[in-house]
Amino acid sequence: MIPLLAMAVSLFVLIIPSIILYKLCWIPLRLQRLMESQGIRGPPYKFLHGTTKEIIKMKQQTKDAATMDISHDIFPIIQPHLYSWIKLYGNNFLHWDGTQPEIVVTEPELIKEILSNKEGAYPKTTAKGYIKKLLGDGLLVAEGEKWSKLRKLSNHAFHGDCLKEMVPAMIACAETMLEKRRSYHGKEIEVCGEFRLLSSDVISRTAFGSSYLEGRKIFDMLSNLGVLISRNVFKIRLFGIGRCIRTRDDIEADKTEQLLHDSIMEIVKKRQFEVRSGKADSFGSDFLGSLLKGHHDTDPKSQISAAEIIDECKTFYFTGQETTFSLLSWTTFLLAIHTDWQERAREEVLQLFGQQNPNSDGLSRLKTVNMILYETLRLYTPVTSIIRRIGSRVKLGKYEFPANMKVSIPPLAIHRNPDIWGQDAHLFKPERFSEGMAKATNGNPMAFLGFGYGPRTCVGLNLAISEAKIALSMILQRYKFTLSPEYVHSPLIVLTAHPQHGVGILLQPL
Repeated sequence: MIPLLAMAVSLFVLIIPSIILYKLCWIPLRLQRLMESQGIRGPPYKFLHGTTKEIIKMKQQTKDAATMDISHDIFPIIQPHLYSWIKLYGNNFLHWDGTQPEIVVTEPELIKEILSNKEGAYPKTTAKGYIKKLLGDGLLVAEGEKWSKLRKLSNHAFHGDCLKEMVPAMIACAETMLEKRRSYHGKEIEVCGEFRLLSSDVISRTAFGSSYLEGRKIFDMLSNLGVLISRNVFKIRLFGIGRCIRTRDDIEADKTEQLLHDSIMEIVKKRQFEVRSGKADSFGSDFLGSLLKGHHDTDPKSQISAAEIIDECKTFYFTGQETTFSLLSWTTFLLAIHTDWQERAREEVLQLFGQQNPNSDGLSRLKTVNMILYETLRLYTPVTSIIRRIGSRVKLGKYEFPANMKVSIPPLAIHRNPDIWGQDAHLFKPERFSEGMAKATNGNPMAFLGFGYGPRTCVGLNLAISEAKIALSMILQRYKFTLSPEYVHSPLIVLTAHPQHGVGILLQPL
């Protein structure tokens, strides 16, 4: 018995290290050579960590290098590794998230092939770890029939007449924000916090029929998970070690996820109770109402589970706040610098609305404001990476990729491509969009990825643009504003692109 046990132990000692070396060394190095044979190079794979240590080092260096000099060319600041490696290795290159190979693609033709694919060749990456706690299996990560079902519900809630019905609520939210500004006349005010509250209030009222106070703890928990994700994004864990050794962040994330689940269920149960008790004759026409109708659908193919309701609520609470808050913050920053465009936008708003609140018809005719918003999205797009995975062996352009690789598309790189946008691509020039998107991009739809592209274009696009137009219009009707002399330009990625130190402006009432 003892000799057999000794033999088993010996085999274990010999085999396990061999398997580890095969997975951590042989496979990555073989894949690296395969890519090099096709002309795709990149920073060399390092045992266990891939290229993550280099990424962390470069990002920390740029984060610490805050400067008073303002440049809109933020790609080298917030994604220095991609900027450096594109210059060194070309438009498409390979790098490593630990042992996970990731192909970065910046050629428009290849990007179009990836994002417009409907055969499932480039599915979304599977949500894991903290991302799973933040988004669950909601619309952003779902695939196949589940995605189609959830997308249909979302399209109904955020388009056409439903969106028009949200305008009064968005105006009420903006009025609440502007009422607080009265005490800052002639003083400096930090607007990022204000816009975060505004976007939170809007998504709470329009999508979930609740007040900001009801949704506040949900947004706080989502923000907390966002910080945890950003703090751990490049940390490498192997062999399920996270299941055995729990860090403080792991424990905090678990606790936050449970509290988030309970808080959303309170809102869901409240709506269900109103219908059951006869206080309401339907679940409503907002997003939560659409989800509950889907939950109670008698057709099993259309029905969604309680878990799917929770995941969709988390997804839209988060995306509804983050993208619009970022867009409004950067637009205000740009208009505070480029006061000539601020004045042009104000003239348009006053011509359309005078001192009256915006209306749906007028919002669609805000041409100058629309140009400004698109140029802001080009320079300061909230989503800085579009990630897909390769489900099975594929041919992409002249390349062949094996399964289980990740594909990363960096919009900031495309938005600064001088071959598309000209040598002044890093400058703020809203007039690029004066004749529409097609003219601005020279007929290349991949040149602008502010809301993604293809079947998975952001479903909340129209809601975000409407909210931004309403807020900007109402601000321009009341104030002129300039950038604080204390402003420090240091953009930072915390899931979306944020001004690291906020945006301070000086208000001058009209």
